[in-house]
Parts: sequence; C-alpha cells; structure tokens
Amino acid sequence: MVGRRPLGRQFGWLWTAYAASAYGSGLGFGALPLISVLALHASPAEVSALSAAGPAVGALIALPLAPWVEFRRKRPVMIAMDLTRFAAMATIPVAYAFGWLSFIQLLVISAVVAAAKIVFNAASGAFLKALVRPDDLLVANARFESTNWSSIAVGPPLGGAAIGLFGPVTTVVVDALSYLLSALSIAAIRGREEAPQTTGRSPARASALLDGWRHIMGHPVLRALYLNQMLVAGLIMATEPLLAVLLLRQLGFPPWQYGLAFAAPCVGGLIGSRLARRVVARYGQHAVFRTVGTLRAIWLIGLAFVRPGIVGLITVIAVELAIIINMSLYTPVLATYRLEHTPKHLVARTLSAWSIGQQASIAVLTALAGLLADVTSPRAALTVAGLLILATPLLLPHYAQTPQHEPGPSRSHS
Repeated sequence: MVGRRPLGRQFGWLWTAYAASAYGSGLGFGALPLISVLALHASPAEVSALSAAGPAVGALIALPLAPWVEFRRKRPVMIAMDLTRFAAMATIPVAYAFGWLSFIQLLVISAVVAAAKIVFNAASGAFLKALVRPDDLLVANARFESTNWSSIAVGPPLGGAAIGLFGPVTTVVVDALSYLLSALSIAAIRGREEAPQTTGRSPARASALLDGWRHIMGHPVLRALYLNQMLVAGLIMATEPLLAVLLLRQLGFPPWQYGLAFAAPCVGGLIGSRLARRVVARYGQHAVFRTVGTLRAIWLIGLAFVRPGIVGLITVIAVELAIIINMSLYTPVLATYRLEHTPKHLVARTLSAWSIGQQASIAVLTALAGLLADVTSPRAALTVAGLLILATPLLLPHYAQTPQHEPGPSRSHS
C-alpha cells in the first residue's frame, strides 16, 4: 500500500507543509472571486479578469525568479514563499475590517499568490528529489496527489458553510494561516541542505530564463508529455465556467447539487493516487502514459449531454469521477518521470517552465471557450472542448527513456 511505505521524518514534515496549504486552499477555494462579488459588487467582467489576469501576471512574475531559485537552498525559498502568501492573504481581512478593501488589491494579491505558488512548487520539487531515494519518488508524489484531491473534496463544502455562518473573509483567514503553518513545518525539517550544483555559467544571464524550456523541448518524451499536458489541462479547466453556467443558470441546478457534483468525484483522486505505484510496478511508466493518458481524455465529451434533474447530476458526477481517477493516477507518474529525467541543476527552472506553460494554456483556452460560448452556447462550447481533447492522445510519447545517471550524492543530509 502506498500509504504504508515509510519515507522518514523529514519527508513527513514536508508532507505536513503540503497538506496544511492544500487544505487551507481547499477551504478558500474561489474565495477571491466570491469576495469581489459579495463585498465589492464586482461585475462579471471584473470577476473574469480576477480569475484569469491574476494568475497570468503571477506567471510572468515567476518567470525571472526561476534561475534565482535554482541556485539557492530550497528550504529558505519555500519558507519565504509561504510567508509571502501569508502576508498577502492576511491583508484582505484587515482591509475588509477597516473598509479599505478594493478590487485592485484583490488583483495584486491574486498575482502575488500565483507567483509565489509557482516558485514554491519549483523549489519543493527540487527539494523532494534531494530528500528521498529515487525509488521513493513515485510514493512521495502519490501521497501529495492523494492529499490534493482529499483537500478539494472536503475544503470547498466546509468553506462554503463557513462563509455562510461567519462572513466572506472567513476562509481567507484560514487560508492565510495555513501558509504560516506550512512555513513552520518546513522550518522543522532538520539537517543541513546540500548547496545547489552550479554549471560554471552565471545564473543571472538572460538565457537562463529559457533553460527549463530548452530542457523540456530537447527531451523527446518530456516534450510530448508537456504539450499533451498543456492541452489536456487547458481543455479540462476551460469547461469549469461553462459547466457552471449550464448547470446553475440554464438547467436550474440548486447550488448544493452543483457543489456535490464537483466534491463527490474527488474521492476518485484517492483511488487513482493509491493505485499509481502498483500500476507502474506491473505495467511500467510508458503504459501509464499511453493508456491512462488516453483514458483521462475520453470522458469530457460526456458533459455535453448533461440534462436537468437527478440524471444530469449523476452524469456529471460519473464523468468527473472517471476523469479524476485517471488524472490522479497519471499525475504522480508524470511528476516522478519529470524529476527522474531532469538534472539537479535544472529542476527548479524546468518545473517553473512547466507550471508557467500550463497556466498560460489554461488562461488562453478558458478565454477562447468563453468567447465560443458567448457566440454559440455553453453546451456547444463543451462539445467542442470534448471533441478537441479526444485528439490529445496523439501527442503522448510512443516510447520511454531510461533516466540518466547523475554523479554525486542523491540525498540531502538529514
């Protein structure tokens, strides 16, 4: 069983940090758009801008930070990013209490939090590769994936109830405190972290910004996985606002059914992530990429056939469950392969490039899907997204590569 494989106390603290911020973000899911509507009476255009522009600007902010992260010890970077997110989110309840809260403030906070998240994830990926044995990378990534899906299943319903009882900034306070708890957990990791490897070239050079993309595009399998992931993630995420309009406005689903339609299938994330290690052991990474990568793409078209009533609710839950089971099995295998095939001195830049590309794809495809829905209808846009994603398995790699040996120690001192 994945959950019973011991990885040591130091990984336990890293996992605690991940869980703290994941559950905090789960409780605060959609908090900024909600506050903009309830407290600032923002227009639909402003809410859309908050959802898209903030993360997009955050990705641009994170881009020049990737080389800086690469050549620094990762624990201080992670702590700094957690404290940055804590400080940014903590300004919201303070400003709200004094009547100073503004839409511009929410935009700035959204961008800062998005940038800090990209930087944190890049640093934590590099730190994880040094912390655990290569054979344990899949187990560690599967635990993170399981935690992520459980936080999505539990957090939003509890967050919605908390907002109803205590007001719109309640979940923001919890989310801010979760980053503080994450920082404290990372600080509890003992032992001296290895000094980052250098290549003899200045990390400050302009071309260093593109080193992550150069590595991805120069590796045939990573390139195929990257292009596939950008399209799959972008098309799946582009359906969320379309489905919200279809279910809530056109089909008349009550809000509790809408929440249930997205929370219940997250149980599939626990199933898929726990299957990852045994499936890889039996069939291999390449089979997961080809088979599971295909299976996660074939279900989305089902959302175009949703109808009113209990049958429609069951349809959404079934489609989302099938997608999430396959995504949660696929994702830790992808994360492990990406770390195995990235040299230590490029991990942070590679993970940053991956996150920035995926974020950009989601923003562009979501915007295009929204325009298509305005011209046609949400159901028509869902149909187009469902048909387009059926072609994404063509981008999956047709072969796998063996990880290259890296000289030097593979673990940090702990």
